[in-house]
Amino acid sequence: MSRRIALYGGTFDPVHAGHLAVARGLLLLFALDEVLFIPAYVAPHKRDRRVSPALDRYAMLALATQGEERFRVSTIEMQAPERPYTVNTLSSFCESMGGNARLFFVMGADSWDEITTWREWERVLTLTDQLVVTRPGYELKSDHVTEAIRERIVDARGWTREQVGRALEEVGRETRIYLTDASNVDAAATDIRAVVGRGAWDELAALATPPVAEYIRKYKLYQGANGTELSDTGIKGTH
Repeated sequence: MSRRIALYGGTFDPVHAGHLAVARGLLLLFALDEVLFIPAYVAPHKRDRRVSPALDRYAMLALATQGEERFRVSTIEMQAPERPYTVNTLSSFCESMGGNARLFFVMGADSWDEITTWREWERVLTLTDQLVVTRPGYELKSDHVTEAIRERIVDARGWTREQVGRALEEVGRETRIYLTDASNVDAAATDIRAVVGRGAWDELAALATPPVAEYIRKYKLYQGANGTELSDTGIKGTH
């Protein structure tokens, strides 16, 4: 059986308890061999707002995942800032390891809602399997995508590992879009930025690992007005 690798992209500004809970949940539910975190150099759809330097976001991811044997962090988007789109990244991974691994791309419910704004979005949804992770109380829609895409959606919410395994075997190498509630931790990077912005350091422990919290404190990240004083990218774009 080929290895199963999840590609977990995002800004990770910063990585928080919710990100790690999602990765652990998917690791177990989809019997993954590895979760590869891919920090964006600057996520194209976030180029109209302030984002922390890529090196800081990479460092915090490395610290957050250092005790997890099956978690790794990729620098692929940091090394190729001229090719920042998800379709570029997934194509690269398909070329380099697609023959030896089954690849899953992880996205949040908010990204799913915006998917039609991404560059070559239909190709993105067919290059690999997709794992669309819902948040608590979030209602996923599908009327914004084409009928061909809707036919490939598998609602795996509430499924066991055994049910997921059977579903993956049944479709073989055909890619599907799996809706999953593998994690029910409701956390956001904006929560961390707000906590740090008002100096509530005691609240940070529930949102970030101790090494990440210490990194934020040591290098004075997110300490402007409500945690919004970040490096300005000043460029607009799409995913």
